[in-house]
Amino acid sequence: MTLMHGTCVAVGEVAVLLCGPSGSGKSDLALRLIDAGGRLIADDQVALAAEDGALIGRAPPTIQGVMEARGLGLVEVPCAAEGRVALVVELVAPAEVARLPDPAFREIAGVTLPLLRLAPFECSACAKIHLALKGAIRGQA
Repeated sequence: MTLMHGTCVAVGEVAVLLCGPSGSGKSDLALRLIDAGGRLIADDQVALAAEDGALIGRAPPTIQGVMEARGLGLVEVPCAAEGRVALVVELVAPAEVARLPDPAFREIAGVTLPLLRLAPFECSACAKIHLALKGAIRGQA
């Protein structure tokens, strides 16, 4: 098992892992994904394990079902016990997002996953994640 600084959200049948430094917008973007029907797996710390060739994300027991919403504090949100991570999203400044990026990947716990670099505060950030997840799922078929 690998403990990683990040936020993991179930979106449909899979999960997205949001990565970035403190204050980069992980929880903010996660709240928007949850508002659109997603379920929190873990906020701030994600326990990741390779199982049968897939990367599974879970919350450490002490933080399950709770996330920090800047300005509100700790809040309970709809959650899932675990999820199969299908996409890693690295949160970056808008100037660091390539207009036409080459495919990128990130290996975690021996599992290679598609990587998307995204500016988290753009209005289209959730829609881009949904589109990227559809591509990631098609790529696994």
